[in-house]
Amino acid sequence: MVYEIRTYRLAPGSLGEVEKRFGEGYEHRKKYSELTAFWHTEIGPLNEIVHVWGYRDLAERARVRGEAAKDPNWPPKIAEFVRAMRSEIVVPFSFVPEVRPGKVGPIFELRYYTLKPGMLPEVAKGWEAKLPERARLSPVVLAGGVEFGRANGFVHIWAYSSLDQRARIRGEAVQSGVWPPPGGRDRLLTQENKILLPAAFSPLQ
Repeated sequence: MVYEIRTYRLAPGSLGEVEKRFGEGYEHRKKYSELTAFWHTEIGPLNEIVHVWGYRDLAERARVRGEAAKDPNWPPKIAEFVRAMRSEIVVPFSFVPEVRPGKVGPIFELRYYTLKPGMLPEVAKGWEAKLPERARLSPVVLAGGVEFGRANGFVHIWAYSSLDQRARIRGEAVQSGVWPPPGGRDRLLTQENKILLPAAFSPLQ
């Protein structure tokens, strides 16, 4: 699987209308392929939507997007509200479970790291050793390297039942030595995060 993460920055005050129109358009788009998730930012860069699409490979992505583009109801009629767009292809680590629809949130944290060049294999090795123990505290939704997009990018997304649970679990994980994997900070150049909430039509809630 590969996942395309598309992030749109919107005009202030337009989120409600954008989600409405996107949801209406998605009713037509999902016959070509289904969303993995659709979120908007609650904490972090405001006025953003993040939609994630899973494909078997890049060839399927090209085929599906080509077919969907011929549909008169897609893309959704939101261009007037979009101020910037960003798209990245993430290849998940092989040991991370495939993303499935369901209720695992409703709080999602997307963490975006820039790694020092050549460090992704070492990061993957550390994650593979430590993730099973960490995932018992809260589920990882997606984790992998950016194949197309910002160079040396590394994305991981976590689900929590509340912000209080997030704070408690992160504190427990550090205190007990469960997380983060050893040596992680030495492989990093930058770190960003944002807290996301799902739209009503998002398969992942």
